[in-house]
Amino acid sequence: MNRFPAWKYALIGVVILAAFLYTVPNFFGESPAVQVSSAKSTIKVDTALMTRVEDILKKAAVAYTGAQVDATGVRVRFADPDTQLKARDTLERALNPDAADKAYTVALNLLPASPRWLSAINALPMYLGLDLRGGVHFLLQIDMQAAITKRVENLAADVRGQLREKNVRHGGVSREGQTIRVRFREAATREGARAAILANIPDLALAERDDGQDLLLVASLKPEVHKRVQEAAVQQNIGTLHKRVNELGVAEPVIQQQGADRIVVQLPGVQDIARAKEILGRTATLEVRLVDEPAMQSGNTVGLDVFPERRRDGTVGMVPTRRQVIVTGDQFIGAQATFDQDNRPAVAVELDQAGGRAMRVTTRENLKRLMAIILFEKGKGEAISVATIQGEFGSRFQITGSFTPSETNNLALLIRAGALAAPMEIIEERTIGPSLGRDNIQKGFNATMWGFIAIVAFMTAYYSAFGLISSVALAVNLLLLVALLSLLQATLTLPGIAAIALTLGMAIDANVLINERIREELRGGATPQAAIAAGYERAWGTILDSNITTLIAGLALLIFGQGPVRGFAVVHCLGILTSMFSAVTVSRAIVNLVYGHRRRVGKLAIGNTAWK
Repeated sequence: MNRFPAWKYALIGVVILAAFLYTVPNFFGESPAVQVSSAKSTIKVDTALMTRVEDILKKAAVAYTGAQVDATGVRVRFADPDTQLKARDTLERALNPDAADKAYTVALNLLPASPRWLSAINALPMYLGLDLRGGVHFLLQIDMQAAITKRVENLAADVRGQLREKNVRHGGVSREGQTIRVRFREAATREGARAAILANIPDLALAERDDGQDLLLVASLKPEVHKRVQEAAVQQNIGTLHKRVNELGVAEPVIQQQGADRIVVQLPGVQDIARAKEILGRTATLEVRLVDEPAMQSGNTVGLDVFPERRRDGTVGMVPTRRQVIVTGDQFIGAQATFDQDNRPAVAVELDQAGGRAMRVTTRENLKRLMAIILFEKGKGEAISVATIQGEFGSRFQITGSFTPSETNNLALLIRAGALAAPMEIIEERTIGPSLGRDNIQKGFNATMWGFIAIVAFMTAYYSAFGLISSVALAVNLLLLVALLSLLQATLTLPGIAAIALTLGMAIDANVLINERIREELRGGATPQAAIAAGYERAWGTILDSNITTLIAGLALLIFGQGPVRGFAVVHCLGILTSMFSAVTVSRAIVNLVYGHRRRVGKLAIGNTAWK
């Protein structure tokens, strides 16, 4: 009646052993580390860079305990923070001799210190939030006026292209503030322009005016478009920040909107605020311009923009371009690494409607001329591709140049990541040191430990042996919860620790129901074996109902909550699932081992109720 088959005991044992293995990495702590990542999109990070970093440290007699390279950069571990700081300064001087034009970002970081054999089976410590691990907190303010102005400038170029396509004569298109003004000599021509703009550019609201000399057509953004541009700016900036934070190797960063025009960025484990600011403030975008070929031949570049070009033979040339920008980086909506018809590495890109129209007009009017694609990063431009326009093309075309296959992948990633939709300013920054994080962890650990001890003392005193068995099941529940958080690489915060403490109190409730049911069966005259079986079977329905209702509340917090509330909800929901397994299956397995054979039952006592 109360005996499990051997395979069930074995399965429970395997689950507990696996939970132990995945819990252990959380007790090894973290090692100080230095991370080297690329500060420019044209510089790649590979094993050659790792070898170079190791050589620099060896020459400087800086001891390190390990090095690795991954998608975020080269990471080197050290034994203590003092060596970490010394290594950071050494690598900074060696890798970035020109402080004004840095090729690499050298940042302080923390890495898990668990043994490699645990990492090999993907047994990693759970992520810790900003309040437990320490790190930096930024509040960024988006310049919404710049976003609106940028959109109006793009629409002004679109208006100019539309009037050219429709052969509508005008006296000039200009942007004044957040409006676009088109001048005309005749009312009939203005009416024709109005019809063309309304038919092809629905984002603009038009008004007719007269300044005494010319007839004006004044265009402004519609209110709904104005709102849409602001929302899109926030979302694009959040997406771009996510991609940039990856370069810092931050596990589970928090990047979320706050209010209408602010973004919160929390970077747990990052100790170097200057490097974090440098990464977050990076600006990388593309521009397409025509090359001034007469200036290239004569060398007279007065009044032109000149950019360096890295050629296939390793030399660097200078490319003079016109200042008029044909397509900007925010008009690229897609990019994919590919090969051209000559099997050379290339990047296939796609433009939005306005960008495609501008590209079509430019290429049609400038056949057999040179066109350059300029990559701007940190205010400096580089011609990454200079090619002859062989024919008219529009929204889809290929970028070719002195690329390797890996470089086309990087360029495609950069284009897809895009630039910030609008400038941002850091209006608040806070730093939480590792010592404060450790203090929070210690306090949370103590609270959980004393709560567990109090529950064990109460259950043992009230339910005797069954209370002790319930306490063992509760310890297994805690083990399973920590292991599951580690396996899922969830982020633990102070509210999460509170959820663990709450889970302990809620999990024991299932054993209270079971023990009380067994006590009732004994009082009713049932035998010990029958009382145990009835206690677990008849209490299961009540346990399931109470946990489902609690789980529904936890899911609501998880879906609709943000920040600390969501961190609490994650641990809360996982704790409910593990408690149902430990309180019912694990505790019954222990009870069956103790009381599963009739000859072992001399006296069954649950508190003040006993059967002989």
